[in-house]
Amino acid sequence: MDLKILQETPPWEWPRDAGKKFLELLIDRRADASDRLIAADLAGDLTVINDKLADSLTAIVLSPEEPEKLRATAAIALGAVLQQADTDGFEDPDDVPISERTFHNIQDSLRKIYFDAATSKLVRRRILEASVRATESWHPEAIQAAYSSGDKDWMLTAVFAMRWVRGFDDQILEALKSPYLKIHYEAVRAAGNWGLAGAWSHVAALVQDAGAPKPLLLAAIGAVAIIRPVEAGSLLVDLADSDDEEIAEAADEAMAMAGLGSGEDDDEEDEDEWIN
Repeated sequence: MDLKILQETPPWEWPRDAGKKFLELLIDRRADASDRLIAADLAGDLTVINDKLADSLTAIVLSPEEPEKLRATAAIALGAVLQQADTDGFEDPDDVPISERTFHNIQDSLRKIYFDAATSKLVRRRILEASVRATESWHPEAIQAAYSSGDKDWMLTAVFAMRWVRGFDDQILEALKSPYLKIHYEAVRAAGNWGLAGAWSHVAALVQDAGAPKPLLLAAIGAVAIIRPVEAGSLLVDLADSDDEEIAEAADEAMAMAGLGSGEDDDEEDEDEWIN
């Protein structure tokens, strides 16, 4: 099984034993380091993750003997299943690919390692980015501390986390003015997610800015449709005819979401978290 080919293959087309292969690599510290890294990245996909894979990813995050990059990758890989479990709950076991026991074990383990002073900055950032997808009581204080640190990397993580945790409207609006493109991008995503009225003029201007970086433009397209759906139509209609297929599709989907029209393809695309 060529892991690099799997990276380029839609998860629903993976072999049935893909999850088993990922698990073998995750628990084998003698395996090739690059293969384990790929396996950790892919193992978090909702098509394969289960209790055994989740436990293996968690064990890697917990282990200071594992390489930093592998621990960080394992941490972020847990984000999707945390979100699904938090959203769907456990009334019907078939709704979530992990058990409630595993869900709480992941949460407890990530919190423990996050507050361990010996844990590296990268691993702690990835833990916060993953864990906020199932919000806990410790998150607001951690996000505020990260944002107030003045460290660009921590601020990026904090603004990303603000998309998942309520109560940071002022900080999001402030981050829209950041000179750092990735922080700016995450602020636009967060403003759109919470429908922040105070962000309207900023995101509307981005949609109309022909020179806006493409990731920022795509984020703004989604944001205007949530903040002011009625007014968004006049901003998006021309973009829906863009020669750039990605921009046209984003505008078409945003208009459909705002009830201003229906796109030909309403399928949701995987998010580009754009975090470093």
